Amino acid sequence: MTIAAEAWQALADWQPQKLTDLVVADPDARLQALVRRVADIRFDFAKTHLDARAVAILSDIAAAQDFAGRRKTLFSGGLANPTEGRAAEHSAERGEGAPESVHRAQALHQRMRMLVDAIEAGAFGEIRHLLHIGIGGSALGPDLLVDALGRHDRRYDVAVVSNVDGAALSEAIAKFSPEHTLVAVASKTFTTTETLLNAASALQWLEEAGVEDPTGRFIALTANPDKAMEWGVDETRILPFNETVGGRYSLWSSIGFPAALALGWDAFADLLEGAAEMDRHFRLAEGADNICLLAAFADQLYANRLDCQTRAVFAYDERLRLLPAYLQQLEMESNGKGVTLDGAPLDCASAAITWGGVGTDAQHAVFQLLHQGTHLTPVEFVVAREPDHLLDDAHHETLVANCIAQGAALMAGRASEDGARHYPGDRPSTTILLDQVSPRSLGALIAFYEHRVFANAVLLGINPFDQFGVELGKEMAKGLAEGTVAFDPATQALMHAALGE
Repeated sequence: MTIAAEAWQALADWQPQKLTDLVVADPDARLQALVRRVADIRFDFAKTHLDARAVAILSDIAAAQDFAGRRKTLFSGGLANPTEGRAAEHSAERGEGAPESVHRAQALHQRMRMLVDAIEAGAFGEIRHLLHIGIGGSALGPDLLVDALGRHDRRYDVAVVSNVDGAALSEAIAKFSPEHTLVAVASKTFTTTETLLNAASALQWLEEAGVEDPTGRFIALTANPDKAMEWGVDETRILPFNETVGGRYSLWSSIGFPAALALGWDAFADLLEGAAEMDRHFRLAEGADNICLLAAFADQLYANRLDCQTRAVFAYDERLRLLPAYLQQLEMESNGKGVTLDGAPLDCASAAITWGGVGTDAQHAVFQLLHQGTHLTPVEFVVAREPDHLLDDAHHETLVANCIAQGAALMAGRASEDGARHYPGDRPSTTILLDQVSPRSLGALIAFYEHRVFANAVLLGINPFDQFGVELGKEMAKGLAEGTVAFDPATQALMHAALGE
């Protein structure tokens, strides 16, 4: 039996204690062991089933899986993504990585800044609107940033369109005047079918509105400038990024252009610095002192010892309402894998299914299952100390009280002889408390989740940076639409019925 196998067996043999017993036994020691403050964010894992023995076992798994070595490979620009034969250098966009990659990222950021300055100086005329077209990581990240940080000081109207359903694009352009609109097309390869179809329709919209030089209103955000030029975007309006930056990790690159334009360059720079602060913590902190690794310990405890198939994330802040959707892609596309780095079948659970919503809305929709359902679901609460409004303090006080009380109620439960009113309790939660929702803190928060994903991947022995599972359905959809692939009779009949044939 290998060292890793022995450690996993030790985790299988480990028995959880009741949460209430863990918390009251030695409160000070527990808070010291499971609460960390990094980059002005408090990460609280005290209401999880992690104990000293579980942390020791999971630390052994991390050592057996060469966590330190794989982390070094990540930050040095080594072969972190072996199935695609390249590095994973999103941290270099924040200044933490191989020197040559950091230098290239900084040069490309400067190119983006020059374009932002030119737009603000009127080089494209009077611009009021930005239509950002992308999908997956090319849309989710920019959408999160602009929605979270641009509610009061947004300099331009921004609409992010990802869905190939024409209703999404129609709704976005209905609010914009063509003569005052720029279009950013975000695609790493600049071959994404949905994105290019939406881009072609946006071009048609500009042409039909009589906009002079409609292709001159397009900006390409891509790692494949040649394809963007083939499509018709002039080289001066192409913002490249390094092809070693994965799509779902790319908001720090030129994919973040909508945020840099709408929020201003200083805000974008603060976002990068917040992420860099978390990078430094993740790179330098060891063992359970590393909050990203500690979070992964909790994830593995629930997925591979307590058989939890899902993990719920609830943002108790309207500004972070898009965070659960962003994390769905980050976590499930990264770690939804069935084979190890060696190509062997994964013999344990991969990433949990990430889902969630916004508090307090979710309390009146899904918390019934969390409190009394038969599924054990680890819950993560994300909340900020400072509100985003000038209304009565009661709004924020009630919001925060609900957030904190939910975690306490999940843990404590309430006994009753009436089964319908019995709450079993002993249900775990974590709480992430931001001082404020700012560019710096949001950058640190997103980087925390990125490194947590990587730490989980190391514990599992998988590659979090490829996504071949995304491709099969896309290939088959293309073949179905073009009639170039023979499908089973049920699929063919369904296609005919859907198109009214």
